[in-house]
Amino acid sequence: MKWLILGALLGLLLAVPGVPTVAAALLVALLTQPLCVAFVLGVLARPALVRRWTR
Repeated sequence: MKWLILGALLGLLLAVPGVPTVAAALLVALLTQPLCVAFVLGVLARPALVRRWTR
């Protein structure tokens, strides 16, 4: 199911010419915000930290 959704998203990105440009601009805008980057890194690191502290 995950591959089907990923394929549909990729097909949409390739079918509509302006979507990759908008997606790239949105990604750059999010990556230039330090708070957003810190939040994402915290969300990604949380499972490893919780698993290590509960032993």
